[in-house]
Amino acid sequence: MIKVALTGGIGSGKSEVSRRLAARGAVVVDADQLAREVVEPGTPGLAAVLAQFTGVPGLQHGDGSLDRAALGRLVFADPVALRRLEAIVHPLVGARAAELIAAAPPDAILVYDVPLLVENGSERTYDRVVVVDAAEQTRLDRLAARGLGHDDAVARMAAQADRARRLAVADYVVDNDGTLADLDAAVEDLWAQLIDWANIPG
Repeated sequence: MIKVALTGGIGSGKSEVSRRLAARGAVVVDADQLAREVVEPGTPGLAAVLAQFTGVPGLQHGDGSLDRAALGRLVFADPVALRRLEAIVHPLVGARAAELIAAAPPDAILVYDVPLLVENGSERTYDRVVVVDAAEQTRLDRLAARGLGHDDAVARMAAQADRARRLAVADYVVDNDGTLADLDAAVEDLWAQLIDWANIPG
């Protein structure tokens, strides 16, 4: 097995790369998806988050699920609140990711899709690091197209490692400033490189 960390700033298109790698046969573990799972209704994670932010109104929908947008507005405007949230969620995500990684086939190309790789200082625990990169304005435009307000987008970008820090740990960079067709070609090149690294016949 080769363990590859796939990272990139918000709006870089990392999820698009992740989906394309999964379609080619990679075993993908998605940290963002796990972060949603560990705070689903009825989980200890959700209970811990609500207890941490007790007294803050509007953090749950009527069905009891977490209002992630409301929580995001809260924590990305307050670094202390963000650290409190991360102290709850990150260990839960890490434990679940470790379970899934351990369950992957021994000959897998295992891709851990993790936005906060550099921030957590965990890049050395993987065989290779792939960074999906795009210019700041490109990322802002994509976030606006997803309905995220400019101030919220800027705050979320500021809460992550800057572009230079991510690129400094990269073994491979996927440039995603172009079209989806450009991205398809870039992922095809990346997949060939992953196969080469893993010594798997093409």
